[in-house]
Amino acid sequence: MPLTHPRVEVSIGTQRLRLFDAAHLVNEWACSTSKFGLGFTEGSHQTPLGRFVVKEKHGEGAESGTIFKSRQPVGLWTPGMDTKSDFVLTRILWLHGLEPRNANTFQRYIYIHGTNDENSIGRPASHGCVRLRNRDMIQLFDLVPTETSVWIGE
Repeated sequence: MPLTHPRVEVSIGTQRLRLFDAAHLVNEWACSTSKFGLGFTEGSHQTPLGRFVVKEKHGEGAESGTIFKSRQPVGLWTPGMDTKSDFVLTRILWLHGLEPRNANTFQRYIYIHGTNDENSIGRPASHGCVRLRNRDMIQLFDLVPTETSVWIGE
């Protein structure tokens, strides 16, 4: 059943992402925000705070573990694959900032996405994006349309 008023909230303090439909909590997942802290500067690899919308969605129908580069599928990661890379996997929700302080978020390529480092979920470990386990990312992606509001707070 489609959500009528979807809203996403990310808590830096608890490393949790919560999906609401109006005031009703639909689901909650552990996430991972930046290991470099919070901030708004290009190239800082920090997670920005404030109000955002999901501007674009990428990866619909892709296999779980699909590796994306520049939002295009380029391969498939499988658990146990030896890699030191920090991949953007499975699905992408590309965020656009709605405040002067986070207005560069879209240009910084800040996403909510799946990861090849699922063991880091629940603690700050990303390079600025909000990461979810791949199965959780598919669930979230399927529930939220573009223009869904997102709040990232401490």
